[in-house]
Amino acid sequence: MKFEIILGLIHLYSVFGASFSTKSWVTLSPDASFAEKFPSDEGEKIPEIYSMKVNTNVTNRFASSLVTSKVKNLNMNPQEVTFSFVLPDTAYITGFIMEIDGKKYEAYIQEKEKAKKTYDEAVSSGFAAGHVAVNARDSNKFTVSVNIMPESKATFYLTYEELLIRQKGLYDIIVNLHPGQPVKDMEVQVNINETRSLTSVTTPSIRSGNELSKTNEIIDPKAEIERIGNNAARIIFKPDIIKQKELAKEIGTEEENGFAGQFIVQYDVERDPHGGELLFADGYFVHFFAPKDAKPEPKQISFVLDTSGSMWGRKMDQLKAAMKNILDQLNMEDSFNLIDFNSVVNVWNVSKGEVQYQEGETYPYFPHVKKPSADAQVLPEPFEVSGKTIEKAKKIVDSFRASGGTNIDAALQIVLKLHKNNKQKDKRQPMIFFLTDGEATDGETGSDAILAKVSEANDGIPIISISFGSRADKKFLEKLSLKNNGFARHIYEGADADLQLKSFYELISSPLFNKIKFTYVSENVTELTKTEFPILFNGSELIVAGKYKTPALDPGFSPSNSVMDSFGVLPVISCFSGPTSIEFKPTLVRPIGSLEKHWAYLTLKQILKEREASDKNDGLTKKALDLALKYSFVTPVSSLVVVKPNDTKTATDLEDASKGSGQSGVYPKSYKTSSFIIGGRAPTNYGSVSYDLMVARTGNLGFSAYNLRGPSFQFPPAQPAPFDLNSYHTAFTTPAPIRTTEKPTPDTEDDIIKKMKKELPWFGAIYNAENGTISLPQGVFAIGKADQIIEPHPECPKTPTNGIGHCVLLSKCPQIYHLLNPITTYNRFFCSLGKFAGVCCPTNSGNERK
Repeated sequence: MKFEIILGLIHLYSVFGASFSTKSWVTLSPDASFAEKFPSDEGEKIPEIYSMKVNTNVTNRFASSLVTSKVKNLNMNPQEVTFSFVLPDTAYITGFIMEIDGKKYEAYIQEKEKAKKTYDEAVSSGFAAGHVAVNARDSNKFTVSVNIMPESKATFYLTYEELLIRQKGLYDIIVNLHPGQPVKDMEVQVNINETRSLTSVTTPSIRSGNELSKTNEIIDPKAEIERIGNNAARIIFKPDIIKQKELAKEIGTEEENGFAGQFIVQYDVERDPHGGELLFADGYFVHFFAPKDAKPEPKQISFVLDTSGSMWGRKMDQLKAAMKNILDQLNMEDSFNLIDFNSVVNVWNVSKGEVQYQEGETYPYFPHVKKPSADAQVLPEPFEVSGKTIEKAKKIVDSFRASGGTNIDAALQIVLKLHKNNKQKDKRQPMIFFLTDGEATDGETGSDAILAKVSEANDGIPIISISFGSRADKKFLEKLSLKNNGFARHIYEGADADLQLKSFYELISSPLFNKIKFTYVSENVTELTKTEFPILFNGSELIVAGKYKTPALDPGFSPSNSVMDSFGVLPVISCFSGPTSIEFKPTLVRPIGSLEKHWAYLTLKQILKEREASDKNDGLTKKALDLALKYSFVTPVSSLVVVKPNDTKTATDLEDASKGSGQSGVYPKSYKTSSFIIGGRAPTNYGSVSYDLMVARTGNLGFSAYNLRGPSFQFPPAQPAPFDLNSYHTAFTTPAPIRTTEKPTPDTEDDIIKKMKKELPWFGAIYNAENGTISLPQGVFAIGKADQIIEPHPECPKTPTNGIGHCVLLSKCPQIYHLLNPITTYNRFFCSLGKFAGVCCPTNSGNERK
């Protein structure tokens, strides 16, 4: 397999569900780590981003975003620029196109394992491979690099889609912009068009995009909000350069780096007071359920908190601060228990301010915690919320000390036993709030064994898992929650960790209903997504999607017999508010546009969730892959590939690169070129999840294949546009000492070819054995023999050793082969001898004029 360009990949792991904030931004700034190692020539200008636009269209709570970034190389030398964009972790990338000097190169989707072969083949051909670690909070990063010629332009188009998640009564659309320079033409436009009236549309203050703010400082984006009737709105954020610098100053970034922060649009729609809206069209339906005016039900919540040695210091201080805020948010109708664990598990009697039940040996970890007497060693009942119990609970939290190991199994078994004991006495909604910052080190330490034991002991109680910091076993906690009717969240280490905890608790603080079930009785309704949910929280929303069989409907739809024939009877949502059973019936609504993407997105998300929780996921992997390929979603099982071949076939994707802890790999030294970011740079100080970008460099363009996520743009099967190598020249060269002991060039043609393949790793990829030619940016040239060249050899101004030389056949100057890698370097010193490929060979080097 031959490759003229590059194939790379990035795997972005996605977890379905609400995050603290969905993020996406664009940036252009020097890649500091690269620049420090391989500085470019002094006086070189960074590429100019002269236009950056993000256009988001929202219909039926489904958002499709197009990012367009235009850049120009202001120098007289080629430059490498990197487009990088950080998008929400709930989004799927659906398309990517690069347009360079008017020519477009379009990405397409392939199965990850097939694409991996491409990367392996590129590496086995001798192309350099590199890894670049990336950290980002609740977000995924897409990156691609390209070399652009002097005074040339490049445009990058990235499309991604997501089903918006309702949190705290609002849908958030968050766009992070970080161009690294003022941009003359910067604009974010959000168009909202919903089936129901918009109850609110706001653009809150600009956020920094890093830590949550402890203040209410208002930085007004001064966005234009245009209401279009009751159901639609257009929001435009178009800061000029002066405004960008003002915002940069207010947020605390350098003014010369331009605006850097989050632009947010928040909105909500009129809620149906009954069973929500059932939108349907063309054989697909989506059912949104978030009843209006529902009252929160009382909850019985157990806080199970890690106080092991690794929580020492700032993390323990932040846990205490967060828990005091959370305790203040408990309602008077609630009840609670307080448990801390390390090597031992302490179940507290909140009223008495002492441990009532303890399991494990305290010495030497907690000599200050008095072990209860044998007759008092019983699990307490839940404690009613009151001013006194809250104050006593805060004192208990203040007494926590970090020490010992992490006995996760014992902590979970004890809290489940506590709830089982109180099941008949306390009818409130049970919940377990479980927080840890590490892996199991005491008691049962096997993750699978713990999961099996907990699942067997649990009687449907939702376990809400919180992984705190970089040491926490996120995968284990995600599985724990998925197998136990809950969900997991990650709290990043940082100055705002207590605010993250507080903000997360607000999402789950008010359960509305439990044991919710959507029932569709008709046989015409098929391929349903999840229809049973353990709990619905205030401010959130449940969504069910599916297919239905029906004849074509009149465009001027109204609820009719044809609809009823499709569904049989109206679906029923049955649930409980405490012990009380309730039923709801939805309102039928004709949507705006298609619902097929809603169904595909939600179905794929749920399959991937099941796959993550399952021990045997081969069948789920195939289901996910089939759906991802059909709708061009980039997922953990599929990859986005950007290929720019010549006339040869190309392979595809690469491998899972979701883990990484630093930089490694091969980075050639820059020769009159620079590496810059155009796109997003995620905050790296506090993110604990790292993603690796794997790159195979071949040819004249940067890198290109990625494993991310996405739904639309409909590729494959479109054939990628042919790549015109004539438009590109060198970007890198790798200086090395001059060799003085080269053997004479072999006389036979076979030996010549073998030597070039061995010492020029790129040669085999461009060599056509049938006619003895190689394909270069300058055209197709024969390798040639010495007797085919008529002297004198023409002089050339610059050789790889910086001296004057003569143009000779490539095969006749083997002593500089080690200076001609990668191929972009050879292109710099290429010279033609009519129809033959030559090289500028140093004079008096031994072979150049023979």
